[in-house]
Amino acid sequence: MRNTSLKILIIAILISVMGILSIYSSNYRKEGEFWQSIYQRQILWVIIGLFVFILFSKFNYRRLWDWTYVLYAIMLFLLLLVFILGITRSGAQRWLRIAWFNFQPSEIAKLIIVIFLAKYFSQKSADDVSLKAGRFGIFRAVILPFIFIAIPVGLIVEQPDLGSGSLVFLIFFAMLYLSRIRLKYILIVLMLAALSVPLFWHLLRNYQRDRIMVFLNPNIDPLGAGYTVIQSKIAIGSGGFFGKGWLSGTQSQLHFLPESHTDFIFATFTEEWGFLGGVLLISLYFLLIRQAIIIAEKTSDNFGRLLSSGIALMFCFQIFINIAMNMGLAPVVGLPLLLMSYGGSSVIATFAALGIIVNINKNRAVF
Repeated sequence: MRNTSLKILIIAILISVMGILSIYSSNYRKEGEFWQSIYQRQILWVIIGLFVFILFSKFNYRRLWDWTYVLYAIMLFLLLLVFILGITRSGAQRWLRIAWFNFQPSEIAKLIIVIFLAKYFSQKSADDVSLKAGRFGIFRAVILPFIFIAIPVGLIVEQPDLGSGSLVFLIFFAMLYLSRIRLKYILIVLMLAALSVPLFWHLLRNYQRDRIMVFLNPNIDPLGAGYTVIQSKIAIGSGGFFGKGWLSGTQSQLHFLPESHTDFIFATFTEEWGFLGGVLLISLYFLLIRQAIIIAEKTSDNFGRLLSSGIALMFCFQIFINIAMNMGLAPVVGLPLLLMSYGGSSVIATFAALGIIVNINKNRAVF
């Protein structure tokens, strides 16, 4: 158990260090006190994240069962508070200022929703090894949890944060499958979701529609909505096999690549470290997710199994979408790359999730 916990911690630290190096490299040429100290801020977030990791690794994950609905209520309160006291950046109102820290509730909302779904679809009794979800009708199996998830997702999308909202729905559908819901119920929901696509399209903002159209053809607006994707692909391609070397990237350091320290940090990293660096980073993510899946498979407690699986899925989807977005294989939706992108909310939420996984590994034998 200790070896598994240590592996998770070491992998997380390695990825965080790679992120700090990339953040420094992409901004050290920029003028201004904020840009000169941005990597120091990221170091601080990682240090705080490590303390959060230790805290959650020692906090018995079974207590989250009793606190699930309280956490859900706090999540809704914070998401609503964003519309009243939230800070607006680049047309998006997603952050709350707490002292000197700009906190993004949608980041912690992802984890709370995974906890909520893990409780909803599992039995509390450790002696009952069957999932109660298998005995649900379509209302309790799909419609009711969908309503619970749709409320925070609606608030997140309205900020607007289409990426986080879409990620939550992906997690929801995946956990439906893991919970052994009858397959016909899942197919019905997927069919209804497909039929609602035209309505969903009309609800999107203009810039969100532009991003989808640019995904289909980046050259329709090469100096506008398609600019970032084009520059990202140039950065990744120009890195070659071995990369240009640290502090030697041109797309990010000469400011051709927007958001080079946040959403498009993968392009920044692979430009400097090349194909080999990209493979190394993806391999580290694979090992991290693999550890979570192994822990889930060895856990007989349904709540712990679904919780660990849900966190693994959350990581997997977010990493895949961000990297695909950087390569022009998915629309630009503004999801950070875990432990790499600049941002305290994402870093702290990720370390909290890792701490929960470690605690599940410690306590799974008890149940």
